[in-house]
Amino acid sequence: MATHAAMPGRRGARAHARTRHHTPLAWALPLVLGVIYGFYAAFIRRDGGPSTGGQVLLGLVAGVALAALCFALGRIQRSLPRELRAVAYGALTASAIGFLVSLTDTSVLRSTVLGLVVGAGVLCVSFYFFYTRES
Repeated sequence: MATHAAMPGRRGARAHARTRHHTPLAWALPLVLGVIYGFYAAFIRRDGGPSTGGQVLLGLVAGVALAALCFALGRIQRSLPRELRAVAYGALTASAIGFLVSLTDTSVLRSTVLGLVVGAGVLCVSFYFFYTRES
């Protein structure tokens, strides 16, 4: 009697899988992060002087790169195991922070260490988050 509710419709699973849509958050979050990151990178490079085209270009490229990487990670994160997902978030954060610190004209060692420390923190926190929320 109730078997009709379990029967597949005319559109099978393949047709439904092809029409996957992104939620507004899947676009908005990487976009906002990229804009903020790009503005901050250009602001750091400006160093109190007048704005130049090179600084604007640097901010634009840095923001677009971070937004694209965040969007790509958001698209594939469900297919990754929690350990690899935490490593991916840690690596993305470490490289983003390391790049921002390198724009301040400090040593390579300082930007590397600070990026690795922040990335390791994000790795630990995200692993804990994924571990406690997955079944």
